[in-house]
Amino acid sequence: MSALRMIAHFDLDSFFVSVEVLNDPSLKGKPVLVGGSERGVVAACSYEARKFGIHSAMPMKKALQLCPHATIVGGSRGEYSRYSRWVTEIIAAEAPLFEKASIDEFYLDLTGMDKYYNAFEWTKNLRTKIIETTKLPISFGLASNKMIAKMATDEAKPNNFIWVQPGKETDFLDPLKVSKIPGVGAQTFRSLLQVGIETIKELREAKPEMLQRYVGNYGLELWQKANGRHDGIVHEYHEAKSVSTENTFEENKTDLQFLMDELVRMTEKIAFQLRQENKMAGCITVKIRYPDFETTSRQVSIPYTFYDDELIPVAKDLFHKLYRKGQAVRLMGVRLSELTDEALQTNLFSDREKKASLYKAIDDVKNRFGKGFISKAAGK
Repeated sequence: MSALRMIAHFDLDSFFVSVEVLNDPSLKGKPVLVGGSERGVVAACSYEARKFGIHSAMPMKKALQLCPHATIVGGSRGEYSRYSRWVTEIIAAEAPLFEKASIDEFYLDLTGMDKYYNAFEWTKNLRTKIIETTKLPISFGLASNKMIAKMATDEAKPNNFIWVQPGKETDFLDPLKVSKIPGVGAQTFRSLLQVGIETIKELREAKPEMLQRYVGNYGLELWQKANGRHDGIVHEYHEAKSVSTENTFEENKTDLQFLMDELVRMTEKIAFQLRQENKMAGCITVKIRYPDFETTSRQVSIPYTFYDDELIPVAKDLFHKLYRKGQAVRLMGVRLSELTDEALQTNLFSDREKKASLYKAIDDVKNRFGKGFISKAAGK
């Protein structure tokens, strides 16, 4: 007899706003918009702001029209990374198997735990531990698969939890609108509304062949989801491997300008690699080896990023702290580690959408004409 499948989904409620409130308690209970300038977009907003119809990705100008007295905060990117790591460490110490889906979202596979523990009580206790340790609000859903667990979390917010017990999946799903199903966009929802399907129950009772006529091949998958079927697995979390590059020079180098140029080139190279993989780094290391083979390195944690202009100054600073002035260098290397798939959330702050567009254009040129076609001037 197979073990009872049990998946928990944890979500740090309004994570970016919550961190801002912890850093500035005067913001508590107020409509808060995390973003940047009025020309940007809303990266996140408090529940108080949502009451005015504001949502993430809305133009900041429109948000302020809806709620003129809202407080705008620029975004403490380094703090978000720190709190995310903190929660990850707590979960890693307790959960038998977990997946970090984003900077503020986790799946835990508790299958088989019911032989030894009450999985629901265990999950509640873990939530309590996270709240008491970090002071962050967190919601969870517990269910027989990832999809329902995530949907339960969404229904539990803010700062609460729901357990969808085995066999009760359709009871939970039926009253919800089809748009609550992860992956159902506005266009698909409108198509279904046109044929009288608004709730998941109505979707579940529809014939799969009819659904395919209106939403294509996605119709069958939607029908299966409406019946509570989802076979997504929890991918075990490992701290992602680093990306690095190093160069052993044919001749030992003392020219500081040459070394700076090389440092910039190497940092650009691995930052480009990160962007191609849609990953970000939370730590950078610089390594120097001298002619006598003595090797030194230094690293520092950074706010998650994959942008050259944010990584290069840190690499230069590490180099200058390591380098023995006037001595020749045999080898130099740069490594980016603590990689994570968090590009989307981190890119939303201030006017970073413009920077993202700029880097996309640069990377398109590099992919077309070669990585060395465009490079930065170094300076000292």
